[in-house]
Amino acid sequence: MLFPSPLIKGKLIKRYKRFLADVELEDGSIVTAHCPNTGAMTGCGDPGFEVWLSPANNPKRKLAYTWELSKNLQGDWIGVNTQNANKLVAEAFNLSIVEELVQYQGYKPEVKYGEENSRIDFMLTSDTLPDCYVEVKSVTLLRDGIGYFPDAKTQRGSKHLRELSSIAKSGKRAVLLFCSQHTGIKNIRVAEDIDPEYSATLRAAIDSGVQIIAYSCKLSEEKIQLNQKLSFNL
Repeated sequence: MLFPSPLIKGKLIKRYKRFLADVELEDGSIVTAHCPNTGAMTGCGDPGFEVWLSPANNPKRKLAYTWELSKNLQGDWIGVNTQNANKLVAEAFNLSIVEELVQYQGYKPEVKYGEENSRIDFMLTSDTLPDCYVEVKSVTLLRDGIGYFPDAKTQRGSKHLRELSSIAKSGKRAVLLFCSQHTGIKNIRVAEDIDPEYSATLRAAIDSGVQIIAYSCKLSEEKIQLNQKLSFNL
């Protein structure tokens, strides 16, 4: 995924009210950027981190910048824009990067499904296989070289797992795909200490036949691309 316009480098002053971030640009000016991440963002946006912003295409937008990337003090690149995760996975489908799913010829995004009024991120289709339902989760919480999900309690995440479990029980394929947008993450685990309910629901989903896939990304100020499989452990 190439960024459509060159990113603008700065230094993070603070993130506040969840969706706002003050950034000092290289010319010394201070701007307020939109933070497209509703999570806790632990270790992803500490004051003093180098950050990169994308300029808004719409001149009438209230905030002229969107916070896209961070780099922590260890030099790890972090994709803080969780909205990019689905774009990265869609691109990976088109490029046949997700080898576990290359047997599907097409996909449809944001398909309504389930008993709890949900939308699946992707429904993969094939002429010879049952439909495959794929839910994508962005992972950026790093602890001792391990990526953890979630980074905050997520009732919505548990809901998605219940929906996937129902799909798997019906005989169709159900997949939870973890997309790590953090170059320091080498494998992924569930953050049971943060959200015990999500952990228990995930275990039940796996028992129901839901498949877990995890991939990392290569990140730079020019582009982000899904590029390598990661292991997942409960």
